[in-house]
Parts: sequence; structure tokens; C-alpha cells
Amino acid sequence: MSLYTTLANPLNITLLTSQLLQSSALWTRPDGLRSSLSFISVVSTACVRLIEREVADNTDNADHFHAQHEPHIPVAEWVHAVISGLDERSPPHRHLLVLCGLLVGFAKQSDVLSSSLWRTIQSAFVKAANLALADQGNDVAADLNIVLAMNHSFPHLSEFERRMLNHDALLPMIMHAVLHSNEGLKSGLFLSAVDDDVIQVSSKQFGWSASSASFYQVQKMSGSPLLSSLGPLSRLASHTVEQVKDSWLVSSLVDDLAEFARSTHAQWRRNKLSEVDVAEEMAFLDEEARTRTLPVLWKLLRPVLFSVVIILRSAVGRVLADRTLAKNQQAPQIARQTLHILRDMNFIFSRLGSAAFSQYTFTYLTAIDLLNAYPAMANEYIKSIAPTSIGRIPAHPLDRAADLFFLNVSEHFTLVLSPELNEQVLIRAAGPYLTTGADPHLLPIFEAAHSVMLAVFAAPQMADATARHLPFYVDTLFKVFPHNLSARQFRLAFRNLVKITSPPSHIAITQPLLSAILLELVYGRASTAPTTPLPVNTATLSPGSAEANDQGHESAPQLSEQAVLTLTLIDALPTVSLDLLEEWLPLTADLINRAELTSKEHCRRHLWDTMTNGSMDSERSQICVAWWTTQGGREAMMYEEQGRNLAMMSGALPDAREAKL
Repeated sequence: MSLYTTLANPLNITLLTSQLLQSSALWTRPDGLRSSLSFISVVSTACVRLIEREVADNTDNADHFHAQHEPHIPVAEWVHAVISGLDERSPPHRHLLVLCGLLVGFAKQSDVLSSSLWRTIQSAFVKAANLALADQGNDVAADLNIVLAMNHSFPHLSEFERRMLNHDALLPMIMHAVLHSNEGLKSGLFLSAVDDDVIQVSSKQFGWSASSASFYQVQKMSGSPLLSSLGPLSRLASHTVEQVKDSWLVSSLVDDLAEFARSTHAQWRRNKLSEVDVAEEMAFLDEEARTRTLPVLWKLLRPVLFSVVIILRSAVGRVLADRTLAKNQQAPQIARQTLHILRDMNFIFSRLGSAAFSQYTFTYLTAIDLLNAYPAMANEYIKSIAPTSIGRIPAHPLDRAADLFFLNVSEHFTLVLSPELNEQVLIRAAGPYLTTGADPHLLPIFEAAHSVMLAVFAAPQMADATARHLPFYVDTLFKVFPHNLSARQFRLAFRNLVKITSPPSHIAITQPLLSAILLELVYGRASTAPTTPLPVNTATLSPGSAEANDQGHESAPQLSEQAVLTLTLIDALPTVSLDLLEEWLPLTADLINRAELTSKEHCRRHLWDTMTNGSMDSERSQICVAWWTTQGGREAMMYEEQGRNLAMMSGALPDAREAKL
């Protein structure tokens, strides 16, 4: 009897399936999940071949498939025969592998199957999955098989069948498989093995050989069935987090992620590679490490960051919608743990540059908002992540990355932090970075430090401290501009300072002259500032910023220091008090007229836009209209020579022969 005749009998298909699942020779191989993945591939390939045969029979095309005249079983009978072979003599987790193969094999051609047969396969998979989850014990191999089958089958399940899964049992299994198992990330301990193979190859350089055992381990991990499909697996975990019924599992998940992140960060810090900044790799790493081995390591670690953030996003989302997790005991703790996880994983994020993806942004800002609602815990959190070497720039790249994270996070908490913490920790931590704008490698921390200073000054409870520290900060701004501080950054900083010191802020009540002093300082500096165009300093341009875009536009003028200071005064006008606005409009116009020709027209347009584009409220708009029409503003701006020498009483009309408007 031929093989085709034998396999055309449904009973033989059932028997063969049952025997394959019982065979110890197939399931005791040392390559773990790779054997399971191969088994899924065999079943899915059989499904594809069966569909090809079915299509060939339906089209009566003998040349399409040469074996169509051999005896064979219809697809529906074959599927039912395979499912019948999933009996109690083999464990449920192996049944999942067979059903996963059916789902994957028939997925792309499910339209060839009847809808009832496709639903039968999905239903059988979910029932087998729930049996396997209920049958779990201490069998690590079984748990890994369940996770592997779920990962490959989940995209092919209907929403109804997905809801039928036992998510409460599935979630811990997924997290353990990914974070701690030998087929997963091994709790981050593989990074310490890498350190053992990083050796000094010259007086200045270190190397990590591609023939080392640790590099082989990293390559093997990158190609493992779980980590090579970490994206889909993280989406499965994210869906499971959203569906679990026991809210405690979400809190436990965040704790588990926090422990993994701490372990991974600690292992990386012990690694000699962590001591080399990205900008210093050319000097301190040999060519093999730079171009071959280290890129493979980062290729493994980047998806880990994305996956952790995707899972955290669902956990934080549950806090917003779950009554149990939203309680005062749970919500701030989850938010705090989330921020700790992002901080510990920041050494990976720093390699991606400054572009944050949407999932990260949502998780980060939502955790901050949640913790802001609990001032006491927010104060404790900021103390826990404060720099250990406060008041100086640390030498270790990881410490500088931690400082950047601290400054970025603490900026959002200044309103709820105590005055002592704002002054003794935040201002002191930002101080060393306020003058580092000339170093392009420290530019993100430089900008974060200035943002923190402005955020602290803007906090209502910091009025007294602001009056003490503002002179130092203003002096720093003038020292670093224009060489270390770009025009955009200088204008933004001064505009916010004037806004902070103007009514109705609390400091404007206790120190009513501060805003006027700031304007006088800018005016005095502008009166003697050079009128030669400033050179373009690409180190101080943030990619994608308005200033960077302007510098690349041919029609944008290259401004002088005097013009930038004039624009700074114009930026501040919408925020000053009414009496100061009336006083400074003619002074600003006079300063504009001193500018060189190209900058003068740019400053005029900016003043006109500021007065007319809605930046001014109704009261300030009335002052601007009065100044422009009856107080010589139009003449000062459009006919500067006549405007300077023109003397007239308030309300008088200019000579009609000279007037153009």
C-alpha cells in the first residue's frame, strides 16, 4: 500500500498525529523551542500543501500539481482527523503546537476553508490553550511551548475567541518566559557575561571579539523563537494586561518589570562598555567592537525597550480605568514604579537619540500626571532619583544619562515639590549644566537644565527663592549667549523670565521691579551689542526646531546679536504689565531703528506680528493701537527720521503731504 493511500484514510491521520505527540524522541531534544517551532512549521507546511491540492482539484488543472490524481483526503476531513488525534495520551501544550500550525498554515488562505471549519480550528485552539494553562505546573518547557504557540496564533484568532482565553493564567507565564527564562532575556544577566569578554587590546582601546562565547550567546538569544518575535509577543502581553480580571496581576507585573529593569541596569553598569560614551566609541573601541559585535548587542536591546514600554502602556492604561488600581494605595505606586523602570532602561533609550515614540510619551507623561496627584510621594520619588554627585558633572556616561532623566522628570513636579527640595536639589542639580551648551554631547542636558530653572522660577511657592537665584541665572544667560546659547534658547528663556516676574504672579507682588529690570538689562546689552551677523552654531541647534529650519531657509536673515536682543524685547511685550508696555513700545521701536538694514526689516515685521496676531489681550491691544496711531508709533516705524524729530501734541495729525497711511 502506497504512502498516499495510507494518508488518505482519516483514521491513519488521527493515529499518526497521536503517535507524533507521544514520541519521546521528538520532545527530548536539547534545542528547546527551536524543535517546537520546527514542529509548528511542519504542520503549517502540510496545511499549505493540502490547500494547493484542493485548489488544483477544483480547477481541474493537471499540470498545476502533479500528484492530484493520487488518493487524498478533503481538507475538512483532514482537519477533523488531526484534531481527533489530540487525545489525553499527550500533554495539552503539545496540542497547542498542532493547532497553532493549523492556524498559521490556513491563515493566508482561510477563504478556501468554510467559515464553520475556520471557527472550529480557532475554538479548538482556545479550548486547548485554556486546558494547557490550567494544567501548568513546574514544567518550564510546557510553559514556553504555550507562550510560543500563543504568540504565533494570536493574530489569527477572532475577538470573540481572544476574550475566551484565560488571561489571568497567561500573563505571568508570558512575563516569566520573556524576562527570566533561558529562552528569553535571562533577567539581564547575559550582560555580565559580555563584560568578561571585553578586554584591553591597546593602551587606549578595548575590544569585544566576535569569536567570544558571550557574543555567540547574544547571537543565539537574538535568533531565539521568543526574542526574534518580541514585537508580536509584547502586543500579546499588552492585550493580556488589558483583559486580566485580577487587578493584582497588573501591579505584580509592574513590580516584575521594575525588578528586571533594575537588574539589567545594574548588569550594564558593571560592564566596561558602559563607560564609553557614544561620542567616544571611535577613540576607545576597536573596529571589530564598533562595527560587528556591539551593533548586535544594541539590536537585541532596542526591541527590549520597545516591548517593556508597550506592556507598561497597557498597565498605566488599566490604572486610568480600573477602580481597584486607581485607589490611593495602588495608583501612585504603579506610577512611581513605571518611572523607575523608564529611568533604569534609559541607557537603551539614550542610544535612540531624542525622538521619543508615542507609546513612550504616553506612558511617561501619564505616570507623571498620576504621581503629581500625590505630592508627598512625588517628593519622595524625586529624592530617590536625585543625583548622587549633585553640584558637578559626573564622568560616567550612565550618570550623565541619569542626570538628564532626573532633570526632564523633575521639571514636571516643581509645582508640588517643597521649596527646600526645589532649591536644594533641582537648582543645584541644574547648575553645572547651565554653561555647557558649547559641548554638543551635553546639549540635551544643557537644555533640560535651563527648562528646570524656568520651571522652578514659575512655581508659586518659589517666589522668595526666585528673587535670590534670578540674578545668578540672568548673569549666566548673558555669559553663555551667543557663543554657547542659541538665539532661540535665549529668547525663550528671557520671555519666560519676564512672564514669571510680571503680574499676576506672586513674585510680581513681592518684587514689582524685577520685570522692568530684566527689560533694562536686555536693552542695555542691545544698545552696545555688535551688529555683525552671528555665525551659525550647529551645535546649539536642536534638530527640527524652528530656528534650525530658519537657518536652512535662504530667505531667513542671518541675525546679529543686537537684532536677537531686540527680538527678545519684542517677545516679552505681550507679558509685561500695562504701564511697562506703554513705556517700552517707543524704546523698542528706537532699538529696531538702530539695527542693520536686513535685521531691521525682520524686527519690524516681528513687532507688527506681535501686535496683530492675537498675542496681546484686549487691554494691551488698545495700548498698541493708541501708540501706533496717535503717539508716533507709525512714524517711528515707517518714517524713522521724521519720527525721531517729530514733535506734536497728543492727538495731533501728521502732515498730510508726508503721511502715506
